[in-house]
Amino acid sequence: MKRPAITPVTPAPEEGVTQVSDATLREFIGYHMKRAFNVVQADLNQTLKPLELRMVTYSALVLIVDNPGLRQSQLAEALDVERANLVVIVDELEGRDLITRDRVPTDRRAYALNPTLAGRRLCSKAVEAVRGHERRMLGGMEEETKQAVIRAMSLISRGSEGGSKGG
Repeated sequence: MKRPAITPVTPAPEEGVTQVSDATLREFIGYHMKRAFNVVQADLNQTLKPLELRMVTYSALVLIVDNPGLRQSQLAEALDVERANLVVIVDELEGRDLITRDRVPTDRRAYALNPTLAGRRLCSKAVEAVRGHERRMLGGMEEETKQAVIRAMSLISRGSEGGSKGG
């Protein structure tokens, strides 16, 4: 008995795909989060570019301004980066005279990070620019929805706290 011929579901390679379906991926929250993050990150990068900041250096500067005397280990934990990677970030901010790195008198192995006047001024400008970025990106979203998104992201973040850091 002959088997019926199977009709290929996908086009031959030379024909190519005419329309990509991501229907399966759209079942997953993580996929939506990543796509949204890509859009937000691209706009944020453009927002911070005139200030010569990147997302990670902006975040570090804000944390140092808001927490003068913060130790490098505390900053690494707050940013969720490995200490070795933090050195590059701190070097960049210090090299631009935005922060100082001072030895902690009670622990000569630790450094306290403090903002300079230039660092506080740039931080203030950057925070206002990021507020504008958020207004642009989220302007059509009701406050209640924004708060629901923040709560959801916080729940997801707390769920990963039991895990270990990669890298």
